[in-house]
Amino acid sequence: MLGAAGIAAGAVLPAIAASKNGRVAAIASRDPRRARDLAEGYSGAKAPESYEALLEDPEVDAVYIPLVNSVHKEWTLRALAAGKHVLCEKPLAMNATEAEEMAVAAQSAGKHVMEAAMYRFHPRTRAFIESLADPIYVQASFGFTLKGKSNYRFQSALGGGALLDVGFYVVSVARWILGEPSDVLARSRLSGGVDMTTSALLQFPSGRTAAVWASFESPEAQELTVVAGEGAQRLGRPFNWLDEPDQYQLMVESFAESILDDRPVAIPLSESIANMKVLDHIRTAASS
Repeated sequence: MLGAAGIAAGAVLPAIAASKNGRVAAIASRDPRRARDLAEGYSGAKAPESYEALLEDPEVDAVYIPLVNSVHKEWTLRALAAGKHVLCEKPLAMNATEAEEMAVAAQSAGKHVMEAAMYRFHPRTRAFIESLADPIYVQASFGFTLKGKSNYRFQSALGGGALLDVGFYVVSVARWILGEPSDVLARSRLSGGVDMTTSALLQFPSGRTAAVWASFESPEAQELTVVAGEGAQRLGRPFNWLDEPDQYQLMVESFAESILDDRPVAIPLSESIANMKVLDHIRTAASS
């Protein structure tokens, strides 16, 4: 684990520990004491004094990267160079160009890299998507009130903004259902150099459309509505299921299986790059 972010401590570390095919081997943090405190909760876990020291550990097969968006590429490349597989928190990179560079590095290293899109592993979400017949319109929203001005999500240089954070999910699910958009219209409300709310209309071949909305300044809101040939279907909380099974555990088990069996990961880098391209297009459209 490179970094002791909240998502790591609260979701991914417990998921790895509970998994059938993985264990927490080492945790590194910019604050070594924080790493030691976390490691105490996992039998046999080490707490190296630095990220570099963790990557040098031969007992570490793969790393999970929950660091700020702006350094996903850097530490993924460094982990690959150290011979590690990488599970990288979403979004994979700051833009599609970075994501493509990461894919090239993974192929050259012969290692697996997967974006941590945990929501795609929950059986309830998968069953909903698979049940859709002839979808023609998707409406996806994800918003909440972001607090604490020190949060990196308020800083553009660190990859902040609603689009790269919760916008990742709404674009990803729209593409999962409808494919790749052919045109994008978008608007954002900016504050302090980052988008606090972004709305986009995506047009797909054959006239299909999607409306996606991401916000840091709303009450908690998660909704997915799909209009298909048989009528409208709705899925509440499509991204953060609070019930069992644990979608984080399903994700890390799938990633571990890919490593152990040397088979393609469930979310290929081509998918992550395609999603990143749409996020790039939305950003450009919103600023034009």
